[in-house]
Amino acid sequence: MASMGWGFPLRLKTMAPTSKPKAVNNIADIRKNMWVGLARKPQWRCIIPLTGFAEAEGPKGAKTRTWFNVKDQPIFGWAGLWRVSDEWGPVYSGVMTDCNEAIRPIHDRMPVLLHPDEYDTWLNGSFDDALAFQLRCFPDDLVEMNRTDELWVKRARTTADQRDAASAD
Repeated sequence: MASMGWGFPLRLKTMAPTSKPKAVNNIADIRKNMWVGLARKPQWRCIIPLTGFAEAEGPKGAKTRTWFNVKDQPIFGWAGLWRVSDEWGPVYSGVMTDCNEAIRPIHDRMPVLLHPDEYDTWLNGSFDDALAFQLRCFPDDLVEMNRTDELWVKRARTTADQRDAASAD
């Protein structure tokens, strides 16, 4: 297991040479130019260990985190690609697919989740094997949802919030 930064650096042609690259955290299609060279070579595939993943739910400005996990798997695997970048060192990004019915009320995409007996095929299989994972749907009945009140975007504390916190001390 290795620690890496989440997101491939992407520098757009329209960006100033001194600007910070944009992080690309999710891979919509491993057949696209940015990804296909890595996806074709098993040495650049990885499994991202998760205990859960979250999606934003609710009205703009008040979105909360809705968490998903795989039933009976406290840790599960997400298909990913990795490389060493000049900007950030070792980085990874997760492969996405169309959502299953368990996730559809919240989002139209989801991570490519792997069953433990599929790890070796993802890591060592052919490009067609890897693509097959992206084109299939993870079983609905294996995904659990947990809605929370946790805000998706944490708001900066205002002066009034800081004053209230100080008076509570």
